Amino acid sequence: MRKALVVGIDNYLGCPLHGCCNDAEEVAKVLQKNGDGSPNFGVKVALNVQTKGELRRLVDECFAGYEDVALFYYSGHGHVDAIGGYLVTPDCSPGDYGLSLQDVLTISNNSKCKDKIIILDSCYSGSMGTISTMGQNTSVIGEGVTILTSSHSTETSMEINGHGVFTSLLLEALAGGAGDVTGHISLGGIYAYIDKALGPWEQRPVFKTNITRFTSLRDVIPQVEISIIRKLCTYFENENSVLSLDPSFEPTNTPDDNHELLEPYAKKENTAIFAELQKLEGIGLVVPTDEEHMYYAAMKSKGCELTSLGKQYWQLVNKGAI
Repeated sequence: MRKALVVGIDNYLGCPLHGCCNDAEEVAKVLQKNGDGSPNFGVKVALNVQTKGELRRLVDECFAGYEDVALFYYSGHGHVDAIGGYLVTPDCSPGDYGLSLQDVLTISNNSKCKDKIIILDSCYSGSMGTISTMGQNTSVIGEGVTILTSSHSTETSMEINGHGVFTSLLLEALAGGAGDVTGHISLGGIYAYIDKALGPWEQRPVFKTNITRFTSLRDVIPQVEISIIRKLCTYFENENSVLSLDPSFEPTNTPDDNHELLEPYAKKENTAIFAELQKLEGIGLVVPTDEEHMYYAAMKSKGCELTSLGKQYWQLVNKGAI
């Protein structure tokens, strides 16, 4: 079972925000279903939570139980002082800003859920997961906990056109931008996607984790069918093999096409294989040898081989992991 608490707060007295509830609703929507429409997370949405106590209760409920994955997403004001960082609630006052990041981390560290995920789109949220002892910062992230934040401990997080910059990229990543070859979207992939999109002068995302495996947050339909990826071990005897090609693999090499023909002419069984090899080339698993394009590799009787990524997936297929 997988559950997610999604919180967005806009209604702050004197300093309102304008995109946090929008972001929360969009994140909730994308987490509920996988790319093929199958169920993903059971999502609870809490908008404009008014008090620190209410937010604390919701976080306690999120990480209670024994679910496979418990995820907490927050979009709203953040604050940091000499003591630590806070998720600010509308009932804040000087010296009592809201729910402390340390409290959230302690709750997740003590959770019996297998994977605990915390995603924060708030100012200074990168301070989560560290405590200052004797002038040094020490990580205090429990086993199975992963933290992804929109900015470092000294940075603010920006809103543009009714959405947070970080969450806009998070949504793109969850929609498929961070998907791997098989369509799985992990937090590591999401971080890499956001990290590349934000320049060195912009807010910088922070990723902290204490896990032994990546859990897919969402699955999307892969660019190439899994059944074709599984044929890597059929087409390539081992990860360093070169598959020999000839003109019979190129579908346009027939008398019906008005260009120079080469023997052997196109064969239906070979052109079907070639079409799948071209798909594998398109996702970076296969490259032509000694030629720039697969067309010329076939017409000049060269070959194709696995890329470094292709070798990795060959091994996964060979082990029966895909």
